[in-house]
Amino acid sequence: MFLNDQETATDLLYYESIAKTVVKLIRQTPTVPITIGVHGDWGAGKSSVLKMTEASFEDDDRVLCLWFNSWTFEGFEDAKTVVIETIVDELRRARSSSAKVSEAARKVLKRVDWLKLARKAGGFVLTGATGIPTFDQLKGVYDWAASILTKPRDQIAIEDLRGFTEKAGELIKDTPGESDHLPEHIHAFREEFKELIDAADIDRLVVIVDDLDRCLPKTAIATLEAIRLFLFVERTAFVVGADELMIEYAVRDHFPDLPPSSGPVSYARNYLEKLIQVPFRIPALGVAETRVYVTLLLAESALGKADARFGRLLAAAREDMRRPWKSRGLDRKTVETAMDGNIPSDVSQALLLAAHVTKILSEGTRGNPRQIKRFLNSLMLRHAIAEERGFGGDVQRPILAKIMLAERFYPDFYEQVARLAATDPDGKVEALGRFEDHVRTPSSAGEEEDATPTSKGGKKSAAAKVPAMPSEGEEWSKNDWIRGWAAIDPLLKDVDLRPYVFVTRDKRGALGGLVSASHLESLVERLMGPRMLARSAAGDVAKLTGPEPEEVFDAIRSRILQEDNFTRLPNGVQGLNVVVEAHPGLQRRLLEFLRELPVTNLGAWAVSHWGTAFNDAGAKREFAQIVAGWAEQSENHVLQVASKGVSKVKGA
Repeated sequence: MFLNDQETATDLLYYESIAKTVVKLIRQTPTVPITIGVHGDWGAGKSSVLKMTEASFEDDDRVLCLWFNSWTFEGFEDAKTVVIETIVDELRRARSSSAKVSEAARKVLKRVDWLKLARKAGGFVLTGATGIPTFDQLKGVYDWAASILTKPRDQIAIEDLRGFTEKAGELIKDTPGESDHLPEHIHAFREEFKELIDAADIDRLVVIVDDLDRCLPKTAIATLEAIRLFLFVERTAFVVGADELMIEYAVRDHFPDLPPSSGPVSYARNYLEKLIQVPFRIPALGVAETRVYVTLLLAESALGKADARFGRLLAAAREDMRRPWKSRGLDRKTVETAMDGNIPSDVSQALLLAAHVTKILSEGTRGNPRQIKRFLNSLMLRHAIAEERGFGGDVQRPILAKIMLAERFYPDFYEQVARLAATDPDGKVEALGRFEDHVRTPSSAGEEEDATPTSKGGKKSAAAKVPAMPSEGEEWSKNDWIRGWAAIDPLLKDVDLRPYVFVTRDKRGALGGLVSASHLESLVERLMGPRMLARSAAGDVAKLTGPEPEEVFDAIRSRILQEDNFTRLPNGVQGLNVVVEAHPGLQRRLLEFLRELPVTNLGAWAVSHWGTAFNDAGAKREFAQIVAGWAEQSENHVLQVASKGVSKVKGA
């Protein structure tokens, strides 16, 4: 079984409601130019929403819907003109039998040629708003190329220059004399494009732009600038799918000299808001929605989307998700009703699995559908491998899922459990069993003994005895994630974990519980190097998307924490700085890392080696609190003195 990671053909998340709202907005503003943003994190389902939006216009002859994938044109020298040309070509292709459309398209494309010609010339400053050169600029280019042709040189491609000159001459000849001013060019372009829409005989042109947040900053900005040309062209609508944080980063990268904003909104955000008039944000999945999603994914994989039982289950799930704040997920009774009282074994397994892993999977993936789907794919792949090797009966999916949760979200803990299982003759981890019992005993959760039920004689029964904590459990109990993991079913105390460890240890990379990617592995190695090498990787770090920054951060963090002595600056600290500076959303993770460091043998570097990693006001306050705590402790004099010094300087 394999869960397709492409845009889903079946709406399992009830995102149809978002797509219908986008379509409704476009239809209610038939003549006004509009730009709509569909925002969400990497893997949140933006492309699926865009596909549903496109499908809504399929049977409407009065609306022409074009799909433009920005990522496809990554690496083109001039992405701006590629966007415009693609839109015009697609419009012409959709009305291929119309001579009027063909002629109108020719005029628009000739206008675009001005931009392309100026870029080939070199040495001319393109105008900021559209990149279209003035008539005088272009005439200078023509004269220059013509003079070169009269005195050819060995290093000049004669045929290229001849073609260039002929093209420039043609454009100059066809250009009216009064069009040597930029505003007139912009106005002429928009008027000619309106004529093209008129010739196509449509009420609305809808252009869907996908994968903009996957592009490098240069391509992303060029695409947005091309869209801006159409903002005042009537009957045009752009629907742009992108993670707005990535676009803001692209703006900052493209305009590095922007001054700090004097208001509550940054210039990068202002730039985006001027282009995106109506933003839609795809919300992350909550716990109940994650449970529904996991159940539906596995049920669809087991039954097939054409199965009537799955259709009824999907309808029940949609009804449940109408008010997600009231949802408890698809329970067994709901599924039984959809299945006419007979739940297939695979669907029953899906229900069991969803109930066990939902909470931690939801929190660990931050409700990201793609990461949830990838986790399930990895789970099913590993179970399939176990079956092919002949020990599938020794691996139960709910137990495998629990082991994989530790592997995926807390790899250091997973490695510890794996080592303990490997050293036991029966593969059982006694310490883990005792720890599970400990966290599941009410008194261990802080309940008072006198809160226990009273006996018939009126005397209170003795409180449940809390099992003795194993030595390993002392450290485990300090971690809320591990405590929560141990509390979920199924229990592992009597389970031979060796087959589960074997099937999950399918990699040997630095990326902990994640399946390694070669480009990430090499990047981690650079970031683990000395300062100059780590800093040289900043450009590649900035290009990381989706969960990749977090994966790289966790890999470096894990390798640093494997050190025995922290008195000297460990390798990787500079790398953490580079990652967090490029992806400020990881500041909280960096604070958690600092809290994990052992105070007793921690050097002064921990106080002073974080540069500009903390730029969020809240993160700065938390870092100051950590330093203040180090200044008050008495176990490590060197750390205490350094922390007091930093606190004093910042307080001055």
